[in-house]
Amino acid sequence: MKTSFGRIFYTAALILLLALTMLGASFQQLVKNYLTETTFSRLDKNAQVISHLAASYAAGEDTSSQDFLLNLDVAANLSDTDIIICNSQGKVILCSDSPFGCKHLKLQVNSEYMDKVISSGSDRGTGMIRGLYDDSRFFIALPISDELQEDALGIVIVSVSTDDTNAVLKQLSTLYMNTAMVVVLVSILAVLAYAGRSSRPLREMAKVANDFGHGDLEARVRVEDSYSEEVRDLAVAFNNMASSLQKSEYQRQEFVANVSHELKTPMTTISGYVDGILDGTIPPERHRHYLQIVSDETKRLSRLVRSMLDISQLQDQKGMPDEKKMNFDMEECAGLALVNFEKKINDKGINVKVDMPEHPVYTFANQDAITQVVYNLVDNAVKFCPQGGTLGLTIKEGGSKVYVSVSNDGETIPPEELPLVFDRFHKLDKSRSKNRDGWGLGLYIVKTIVCSHGENISVTSRDGKTEFTFTMPLVN
Repeated sequence: MKTSFGRIFYTAALILLLALTMLGASFQQLVKNYLTETTFSRLDKNAQVISHLAASYAAGEDTSSQDFLLNLDVAANLSDTDIIICNSQGKVILCSDSPFGCKHLKLQVNSEYMDKVISSGSDRGTGMIRGLYDDSRFFIALPISDELQEDALGIVIVSVSTDDTNAVLKQLSTLYMNTAMVVVLVSILAVLAYAGRSSRPLREMAKVANDFGHGDLEARVRVEDSYSEEVRDLAVAFNNMASSLQKSEYQRQEFVANVSHELKTPMTTISGYVDGILDGTIPPERHRHYLQIVSDETKRLSRLVRSMLDISQLQDQKGMPDEKKMNFDMEECAGLALVNFEKKINDKGINVKVDMPEHPVYTFANQDAITQVVYNLVDNAVKFCPQGGTLGLTIKEGGSKVYVSVSNDGETIPPEELPLVFDRFHKLDKSRSKNRDGWGLGLYIVKTIVCSHGENISVTSRDGKTEFTFTMPLVN
């Protein structure tokens, strides 16, 4: 019952049985009411005729005893009913079973019933007529009235056995039950087929999910046109989720591999120099030189770990909280970040072009984080700018945004590389891993910080010029 198949099957079966039961009961009652009303209508007409005939006979209106008995017999045979006529005392004086003598003659009808029929003008019912019949019957009783006399001359009782009606109802019940059994059988087969077909994609999804959970990252659910819209949407959503998890897993594996690769070289260098100092391979006069290298490599490892922690913190926050933001001048922030690279810029003879408005440009953001963004972009531009090249820093206002651009001359980034420049540990120049001048995290940190503010960053590279542009909200 816990399976989807079981729930569909038992629910459909319960609804079908309930519908058939209610339909059968309603149909049975409808037919019974129809037959009952039809029988009473026929009995009432016969009773009216016999009552008038008996009244005419009692008044002597051209009706002989023999004619009356003949008419009574004909009426009983044509209508297939039993007719009994009682006098005013309730004694049976005529019966259609045998007009000249039968077991009902001289039987006595209860005086209370006589008074009821005469006072109310008629009576109808279903059941046993005590004192006259032993079986259940439909009956109608009417008084025999004489227009010249106020008192009734007697009553006429027209009845018919309920056996015929019960037999018709029994036949209908048998026919209905047989038909219902066929319908139930066909419905069960149809429900089994439908439920099995409906649950098949769910079972397939469960199998694929189990395979995916056991490491088969390529496992996907087939999406067929025969599926219902809801199942098709579920299958598509499952495949999208699986693709996203697969991509995340590959990124995690790549991240671990990259971190391991990046950490291996400096750790090996540190270990080698320390071991050389300890075992005397490196002479004492060179100790200071190699200890300085070990110190630089240790600081670089520390910066890597700190950068990774900063990224993790930003990702966990899912956005920079407003309480960590403030209004500050973007021009001042960018200028201070640029000053930090004065020595490197002068050493490479780089020309710097700054284009900013003459008035302060305020934004609402985390000042330390945005300073790091500008710092990383300028650092990246200085590294890739050739000797004597040009570095540009531009700040513009547009609508409700501040546009900050950092550009540099140098080799054009291939178009296929542009979408990857913000990935973790991605390096355009693979040889940079040898001199360990960077970790490939700078631009990834930049994008993470900008996105945490709900803003965007883009990169263009053409005709020997590469430019990074990010946005921040403008505060008027």
